[in-house]
Amino acid sequence: MVPMTESLAHPHLRFAPPTTAPGEPRDIVILGSTGSIGTQAIDLVLRNPDRFRVTGLSAAGGRVALLAEQARQLRVRTVAVAREDVVPALREALAAQYGTGEPLPEILAGPDAAAQLAATKCHTVLNGITGSIGLAPTLAALESGASLALANKESLIVGGPLVKALAEPGQIVPVDSEHSALFQGLMGGPMKEVRKLVVTASGGPFRGRTKAELATVTPEQALAHPTWAMGPVITINSATLVNKGLEVIEAHLLYDVPFERIEVVVHPQSYIHSMVEFTDGSTLAQASPPDMRMPIALALGWPERIPDAAPGIDWTKAHIWEFFPLDQEAFPSVPLACHVGTLGGTAPAVFNAANEECVDAFLKGGLPFTGIVDTVAEVVAEHGTPAPGTSLTLSDVLEAETWARARARELAARAARTPSEARA
Repeated sequence: MVPMTESLAHPHLRFAPPTTAPGEPRDIVILGSTGSIGTQAIDLVLRNPDRFRVTGLSAAGGRVALLAEQARQLRVRTVAVAREDVVPALREALAAQYGTGEPLPEILAGPDAAAQLAATKCHTVLNGITGSIGLAPTLAALESGASLALANKESLIVGGPLVKALAEPGQIVPVDSEHSALFQGLMGGPMKEVRKLVVTASGGPFRGRTKAELATVTPEQALAHPTWAMGPVITINSATLVNKGLEVIEAHLLYDVPFERIEVVVHPQSYIHSMVEFTDGSTLAQASPPDMRMPIALALGWPERIPDAAPGIDWTKAHIWEFFPLDQEAFPSVPLACHVGTLGGTAPAVFNAANEECVDAFLKGGLPFTGIVDTVAEVVAEHGTPAPGTSLTLSDVLEAETWARARARELAARAARTPSEARA
């Protein structure tokens, strides 16, 4: 890979993406196309047909009608689904969308389908899959040499050393609004002048509540996010601030900044997406309305910006932007995540997998809201400290996740049987 410019002192800015012929749109593969990130990315592509051409789509398989409609709109070559049992329904839906005699796209199916698609030749892979199942597609995209627009934070968190070993400097362009903001803020000076990364959090729907007040929170209340429209797992993670803990680990891995120099601040309005503080005391903040199309567009178009990707701030109106320190007693997920990130090895995979199981238990009524992070902390403690100098393999990650999920389910079931004693 040829450095994009030698004058920039940031490793994350030096990647030269695969070349595209002048006047030709970039070939894009979208993983998780029927989810929130995927549908917004498709909106951008359809509004910019001169810049982007989608060659492949992947989805879990729960919304085959939408997937078939997307395939027809974009005229993709390949469609991938994780669930093999939905292939007949997908074929039927595709046939209904396409004209008589018109060739249908190739169908890949099974748990490895998204990784197969990510390995196909293209300019950029957008990984919008939710959960650690996005790790294999992330590794496949990096191995293929494509630019990786990464919305699947879990793949970096659970497989950090594996991902970093494969990635060329700057090959990953983050899609999370916070990491996109840091990505942009870090252009303001060399890394030696960076004092601190400040990651903003909306605070979720329960900002200001004590831990005791959070004990009776219902799934319906936790799913009502005040700012963002997201899937259920991410929405609950935002309510517990586990999502922010994951983002701190991701920032550490993306930018090689130690945990003690990454701070979380609560910003309810969600206009400032994150900040970079420099050694002279100045702080650069990236601000825009809470709309994920902006960071998606930056990742797909990098190093160019896409005009009118999302609305800008309306400066004809008055704005009040507030900032509050994080209440770590009510929301202990961030310090727990920093501890997990410091442990390294398979600890982040255990943290993430246990959390996914605990969120599921909470949504099904089997675990109290505060029991999510408390149970995750218990699983992490049982997992222990990785042996120093131990290298990480994909099988290590998968084995640790399997154990963590099973143990989290056991502890959640125990909490459901004895709710008054579970968190004593």
